Amino acid sequence: MDELPGRPIWIELFTPDPDAAQDFYGTLFGWTSEDAGPEYGGYRLLLRAGAPVAGLMRNDGQGPSAWAVYLETDNAADTVAMAQANGGQVVVEPMQIGDRGTMAVVTDPAGAMVGIWQPDEHPGFAALGEDDAPAWFELLTTAYDASIPFYENVFGWDTHRLSDTPEFRYTTLGSDDLARAGLMDGSAFLGDEGPAWSTYIQVADADAALAKAVELGATEVDAPQDTPYGRLASFADPQGVRLKVMGPNRG
Repeated sequence: MDELPGRPIWIELFTPDPDAAQDFYGTLFGWTSEDAGPEYGGYRLLLRAGAPVAGLMRNDGQGPSAWAVYLETDNAADTVAMAQANGGQVVVEPMQIGDRGTMAVVTDPAGAMVGIWQPDEHPGFAALGEDDAPAWFELLTTAYDASIPFYENVFGWDTHRLSDTPEFRYTTLGSDDLARAGLMDGSAFLGDEGPAWSTYIQVADADAALAKAVELGATEVDAPQDTPYGRLASFADPQGVRLKVMGPNRG
């Protein structure tokens, strides 16, 4: 994997029912799980082919359940300070997680929550852009013009304007085949949802993955649709947490 500054490095599911979520995602993507140990408060690692691709932790009512995206940093404290200096707010102050690394959580100028991870022994997800692994990360924001300099200044993003038409404003971290994440102007359609980061899991067949998710108790949110970036779909899992999948276009 590349080493773009500020690249997505980890995803984490915050859910009211970790056991049910583990069963759901295990059946859907073939993921297994591993308890991180009693010193980590019940945190679980979700494994693909025996290697970590995501985290799982219980939500005891501290906030909304969601899939979180963590961006890489080599100094979490400095990144948090930069976030504050650029219009962000601190949600979780930098916290050392054993020998694994240091985490923090901030919000960007639009209020979208984003995690920060400074790796030590835990380098992040072990697979990217492979079937049943994270493949793309996207911020839908209502403050597009403010968000671009925020991620540039706070995380050192090398940004590229993919499109800047009134209908489709989109900026990527990295360019072309090296792009690793996107910021999209969602002002026209986000409504009450509010700005948020989301993750796409790559699958062999988006239609089959969505159908299987629904069979397992999920709710369809966006039906599969061919796009220039693959066939995309999304669902809300049985606990109501949204996730997106992407597979090959059907033509």
